[in-house]
Amino acid sequence: MNEEPKSIWKKSWKGWRGLLLWMASLTVFMFLLTMIVLWLLPGRKEVSEMVGIALIDALAVGVLAVLIVVFVRSLCCWRNFKRFLFGLSCFITLVALFYAEEDWRGKHAWENFKREWEAKGERFDRASVIPPAVPDDQNFALTPIVFTSYGQMLTREGREIPFKDRDTNFVNRLDMNIYYTQDNAPTNGDWRVARITDLRAWQRYYREVAAKTNLFPVPAQPQSPAADVLLALSKYDSTIEELREAAKLPYSRFPLEYDKDDPWAILLPHLAQLKKCSQVLQLRALAELQNGQSDQALADVKLMLRLVDSIRTEPFLISHLVRIVMVNIALQPVWEGLSEHRWSDTQLTELDRELAQLNFLSSYNLAMRSELVLSQTAAIDNLRRHPETINELFNNFSGSSSSSPVRVVDRLIPTGWFYQNQIRCARLMVEFYLPVADTNQRTVSPALVRQSDAAVEADIKQSTPYNFIESALMPALGKAVRKFANGQCSVDLARTAIALERYRLVHGEFPDKLDALTPQFIAKLPHDVIGGQPLHYRRTADGQFILYSVGWNETDDDGKVVLNEHGAVDIGAGDWVWRYPAQ
Repeated sequence: MNEEPKSIWKKSWKGWRGLLLWMASLTVFMFLLTMIVLWLLPGRKEVSEMVGIALIDALAVGVLAVLIVVFVRSLCCWRNFKRFLFGLSCFITLVALFYAEEDWRGKHAWENFKREWEAKGERFDRASVIPPAVPDDQNFALTPIVFTSYGQMLTREGREIPFKDRDTNFVNRLDMNIYYTQDNAPTNGDWRVARITDLRAWQRYYREVAAKTNLFPVPAQPQSPAADVLLALSKYDSTIEELREAAKLPYSRFPLEYDKDDPWAILLPHLAQLKKCSQVLQLRALAELQNGQSDQALADVKLMLRLVDSIRTEPFLISHLVRIVMVNIALQPVWEGLSEHRWSDTQLTELDRELAQLNFLSSYNLAMRSELVLSQTAAIDNLRRHPETINELFNNFSGSSSSSPVRVVDRLIPTGWFYQNQIRCARLMVEFYLPVADTNQRTVSPALVRQSDAAVEADIKQSTPYNFIESALMPALGKAVRKFANGQCSVDLARTAIALERYRLVHGEFPDKLDALTPQFIAKLPHDVIGGQPLHYRRTADGQFILYSVGWNETDDDGKVVLNEHGAVDIGAGDWVWRYPAQ
């Protein structure tokens, strides 16, 4: 008998004992590998955290490897293999039935929903919100000066220019700035908190900038603050005059790619440029008022309001939110001119006529219907056709660049789930958000907005396949409604204040009651958009007045303005006020 002894190692690596040894070896290897990778990555974690992550990953890989081995070995038996094939065919059949049922149910429900609401007058097609074409030769947006605000990205026909084909030497003449850099740049006043612009700060700023660059012209010796500011901004004089000439055209329709498959990808480069123009015109108008040039200030305010009107028909919520910001920019010189009695009666009449054309509640209706048609219906249709783009949706609305949980299985989502999300979003719009603004009564109901927000919160409280898109699109709409209401109220306060100043010019003092303003100084007094009651008004001991709306909280806070943690006006609290600095 010359038999060699059997190796205990060969025996150990067979059977269940062998599987456990393989699992243990693989686990140790993965643990060490994960630790090395975590150690080399930037932003190294604590050792205890790295150990925990590495251990979980290693155990998961080890268990998965063993399960795969056991499964493969079981298929070596013909009986088990036949059972596997039968089970697989049953599973595929169930999956196919699941997709067929979900797709049919979702599409059928969406078509029923559309029919129901179209019978009530709603429309869900793009043509219902896209502004009509206007003659090219009468189109403000197609003039050479305005074309520069978007011409690097879009053609005159509204087609996007691929990034690689864009002219890097293209000059955007509307890319105007009132500062060299925002670091240490002054801030203008804010009529909502009764703060006048300090032009001396701007005078110092431009002289400090002149020591670093010749971007803004300055005189050899300081003049008055207003004169120095006007000189610094004189570099834009030719551009502004060309823009003013273009603004005489009766129509404005920017050439945008309305037929783009993905409405969220429509480029709107002109919005930022129009806002920058408004900021330059605001500072110019403020300096002109201080310099005794009220006619020039009026012309610049009217140009600002023309820029606001140039995007009035655009079917995008962001366009109208930018309009509201631009109106508040334009109201600052109106307010400062009123507080210092620099406007004549003729100029005040003209300002009132311009402001009376602004109707942000009508704009709200357009913006929300467009949000329903473009940002929801058409955009979700595009997601259904291209589910791989869902990750971009979550990144855009969350503001992060991380992958969404849906990213892994986006191509496996049944099309019926997209239809179900469409129904939820559209239902919230037509049943809740659209009715909160009454364009006939010119009122907005914060109570209805709170109900709308509560309906959204209840809808997305439990995450389901039917609300994963809804949870990204709907929660911010309540804040948008508030901005429209505040924008309209700001215009109404300004118009009432203009009538009050016209009364003062005639009688030497402000009236005891607003009723004294009609019909001589204003045809019809605006009411409070919140609740529809008269605006609150009273004269103050210093001969001034305080005029205000009860604001979003629907409570009379006696004209109190509330600031947020950043020092800006919190339009969700306190009153919305028009008052002047104490004399």
